[in-house]
Amino acid sequence: MSYLQHPVSADRPARIALLGAGWIGSFHAESVAQRVPGARLEAIADPSLPAVEALAGRLGVAKISGDSADVFNDPDVDAVLIAAPARFHSTLIAAAARAGKDVFCEKPGGRTIGELDAAMEAAEAAGIIVQFGFNRRYATDFAAARKLIDDGAVGTPQLLRSLTRDPGTSAGIANPERIPPGTIFLETLIHDFDTLNWLNPGAVPVRVHAVADALVAPEAKDRGLLDTAVVTVTYSNGAIAVAEANFNALYGYDVRGEVFGSAGMVTAGGPQATSATSYTAAGTGSATVRLNVDLFHDAYTSEVADFAEAVKARRDGANAPAKAGPGWADARNALALALAAARSAETGQPVEVSSVAELRAAEPELHFVGDAV
Repeated sequence: MSYLQHPVSADRPARIALLGAGWIGSFHAESVAQRVPGARLEAIADPSLPAVEALAGRLGVAKISGDSADVFNDPDVDAVLIAAPARFHSTLIAAAARAGKDVFCEKPGGRTIGELDAAMEAAEAAGIIVQFGFNRRYATDFAAARKLIDDGAVGTPQLLRSLTRDPGTSAGIANPERIPPGTIFLETLIHDFDTLNWLNPGAVPVRVHAVADALVAPEAKDRGLLDTAVVTVTYSNGAIAVAEANFNALYGYDVRGEVFGSAGMVTAGGPQATSATSYTAAGTGSATVRLNVDLFHDAYTSEVADFAEAVKARRDGANAPAKAGPGWADARNALALALAAARSAETGQPVEVSSVAELRAAEPELHFVGDAV
């Protein structure tokens, strides 16, 4: 008996290479290899070969390297997922553009507006896709809040709030000397800045006033550490927002958002791992989340799945997905806010965002019946 012919789908997966085998890079690699059906983890590159070897062995990846150039030169790689340290992001985006590889890049896209713009101009000239890792947009509750805003549930946004409190311990921050200066703005609050921008569609930040200190690890302040910050943002539509962050929440990983407007309010987020609550002689209680990859497990996976779909569409000449992931304008607006906040914290004075960069809204402004147009 001979084999019968059976039709096989020509739907090839997006072949993605990982650049950066650290904590979040490893999680993204697992998503590509195990949780995103439309993607395949083609290769892993990182200067730390032991980390690459361990991750590749666990995920069954044959192609590994200590040099990102090997990935860019590989014709079997459709796209790269950049999870290297932030100081390399813009350089790697530009290198991907030269190689014609689509890019998913963790935030920030660069350390300065000039870095980001140069990288994205190269990407635009090459016609590649660049998506940034603002994962809160993909969290179910935050996405539901944005839909309520789109549907007019809050009317015109007037007051907004976003917070990030990283999980901590009674011992405080481990190795605070290893945290680069500016991290709280460029790598933590930048998520809150993007969230505030996204939940106030059509508006851009105009003025920033930040207060920051080392309240968790005061002994590290002279080395540039800031572990606690509150930032007030005034928007072009008059809305006022507050973003806050702290590096040591003993009760767990706490991320929340809130928008109050002319017609109502929406909220999203929180540290609870489940809605189950205990009621005992000791009081009430519920379990809380301790890791970012647990609180945002599905959001991290969904953003990569969204990217893989876009990569396949571009590669195969199909229509692009209807809604693009966070792009250049989103990354630029969040970065400008982060840089303005850092300057304000340093000087103690409000900072006009236009002194950092001239911004444009990433999407049209919403208007609702009963609101001024």
